[in-house]
Amino acid sequence: MATSQTGRKSFFQRIRGKDEPINEEMSFMDHVEALRWHLMRGVIVWLAAAIGIFVFIDWIFDNVIYAPARPSFVTYSLLCNWSHKLGLGDALCMPPVNIPLQGNTVSGPFMSAINIAMVGGIIVAFPYLFWELWRFIKPALSPKEVRYARGSILWVSLCFFIGAAFGYFLLAPFTFNFLANFTLGTVGAYKYMPTLDDYIDTLNNIILGCGIAFELPVLAYVLGKIGLITAGFLKRYRKYAFVIILIIAAIITPSPDWSSQTIVALPLLLLYEISVVIVARIDKQKAREEKEWS
Repeated sequence: MATSQTGRKSFFQRIRGKDEPINEEMSFMDHVEALRWHLMRGVIVWLAAAIGIFVFIDWIFDNVIYAPARPSFVTYSLLCNWSHKLGLGDALCMPPVNIPLQGNTVSGPFMSAINIAMVGGIIVAFPYLFWELWRFIKPALSPKEVRYARGSILWVSLCFFIGAAFGYFLLAPFTFNFLANFTLGTVGAYKYMPTLDDYIDTLNNIILGCGIAFELPVLAYVLGKIGLITAGFLKRYRKYAFVIILIIAAIITPSPDWSSQTIVALPLLLLYEISVVIVARIDKQKAREEKEWS
């Protein structure tokens, strides 16, 4: 049924996300309606990615999910080779890891497959999900703010994938290696056999936690552009930020050993310093613009 109400679209226009010129200010319900369609398209893409992963779940589990728990994982050999080339001997070589998984519920394998597919769908569809979020926020921004945010989808996605790769290829092997080779007592009363759910949840938390943590420079850029933080503010509270980063590193890393927490903390500290540089450039740009206008 045709309608002249501003912002109203047909079903197929909504599902394709076609934009129409808006001549009047949108009401609260118009915003809710727009958000509903953004969420619907995001959920459709997420479910499509999750279904695609579920179709190939056996291959993904063997070659991706369970790979860090095998001695043949690429990180172990690379670190050991680098250690020898740098003349450090076996300093970076980790002990062989062997993590047999067990299940204690009838539905364990199936629910674990669903878990892998859902989380994997979020990771695969992350750029599109953020794009939908950006499209919802964009109409509320001024042309200047839109210009500032140009390329944000690329940088947000890049930081997320770098963080996820860092967690998967570096932090996960250290975590699983430490836990698998940690012993309690000397009489062999304890045997390390984690459940399938525990292993998958640990890996998911590491990957998603690192992916989100690596968004720090993007967050600093946005807050710097809108004037909530300055380079002086970041420098003044640097010591408190370092303490918070250490706490975040302890939360992300399931293993309590200092090496895994250091592996997470060092990149986050570097990202914080990069954020200081980014915000400092923003401050200089704003100062130049104020001079030009004065």
